[in-house]
Amino acid sequence: MNVRIKPGKLKGNVVIPPSKSLAHRAIIAASLAKGKSIISNIQYSQDILATIAGMESLGAKITKYDDYLEIEGSKVKRVSSVIDANESGSTLRFLIPIALVTSEKITFTGHNRLVKRPLEIYYDLFDKQNIKYSHPEDSYLPLEIEGGLKPQTYEVRGDVSSQFITGLLFTLPLLNGDSQIVITTKLESKGYIDLTLDILRLFGIEIEFMGNVINIKGNQEYKATNYRVEGDFSQSAFFLLANMLGNDITLEGLNLNSYQGDKKILDDIKAFGGRIEVMGDKLKAIPTNLHPADISFAQSPDLGPALTVLASVIEGKSHFYDASRLRIKECDRITAMRLELEKLGGKIVEFDSGMDIYGAKLHGGEVLSHNDHRVVMALTMLSTIIDEDLVIKGAEAINKSYPNFFEVIKSLGGNICE
Repeated sequence: MNVRIKPGKLKGNVVIPPSKSLAHRAIIAASLAKGKSIISNIQYSQDILATIAGMESLGAKITKYDDYLEIEGSKVKRVSSVIDANESGSTLRFLIPIALVTSEKITFTGHNRLVKRPLEIYYDLFDKQNIKYSHPEDSYLPLEIEGGLKPQTYEVRGDVSSQFITGLLFTLPLLNGDSQIVITTKLESKGYIDLTLDILRLFGIEIEFMGNVINIKGNQEYKATNYRVEGDFSQSAFFLLANMLGNDITLEGLNLNSYQGDKKILDDIKAFGGRIEVMGDKLKAIPTNLHPADISFAQSPDLGPALTVLASVIEGKSHFYDASRLRIKECDRITAMRLELEKLGGKIVEFDSGMDIYGAKLHGGEVLSHNDHRVVMALTMLSTIIDEDLVIKGAEAINKSYPNFFEVIKSLGGNICE
């Protein structure tokens, strides 16, 4: 799908969609709990549908309603021998260790860039525990696994995806014995681990995290719980970006006391000279004194595309660092943003773990999505500050996390032709 966006400003209120990160976690926890849970404020993106199907394959009974789920949890068992994670890294990395509770052969599949996203941490774990696994020589998926996960001490690097640690945190409390996770390097994306621990607490699982060591008692039971998913700060980034570009959008549905690591967007907006105006349970960004900024992405790689667009229109040089994990998301977000913004007059110099961005006057043109929902959303907001049409090719990538995104933009006054 290609979309053409005509110049124009956006104005109005928008309810930020529910946190995909929290929805994944709540669905998994409820699926492991004995009894019935209601998980409300659900948006059926492709990633969330993949996790729902994956947990059904591992024994849960899940009924979908318009915006909530009724989940009858179960002990982990193999209902289906194949779990399709589609393009969801969270689904894949969270469910692999859970599937190993069954000791039965299960194959994980996926699509597009997910088949190339690394799984070496799990391979190392499999080797140490004599778990059988196989995959093609030139990719990580399909991955066939067979064997039972054992309670023990797990050494895991903290400077790769936190999804590996989260997968273990869901699984180890179910084992017949105590376990420990020792994080061997500086922990990046700690906010995502905090989200996991908070959800686990809500569903009755107790875990002790001190320093670089996580202690997990075995033989625990998940307890059925009703849970409402809060608004997603990673999605709010695009509407806050729009405000910084001169639009007038009020955001609703966010929890300012959230554990979400992407709440860092509020500090990043301030670093660029913006001000966050809070009005009860609503907020907006005000561009008071825009200037370049130096931004670390160690804890918030999903904020990269939105902040790259912002830096590209602010005079001077901004410096983005600790950003190597932007390269292993749905696309290489550093190279993708450089390529597309250069087509529109931008100037970006990339390096291994970040980029330098030089503000410029941008123009319209035709750009590619790189099959990345966040690239689509960031470029859409850029269209509000240029004087010519912007065409985004491959805009269906938005379905991964925010299927009704373009309808929301139209409701705010956006002029979009598909």
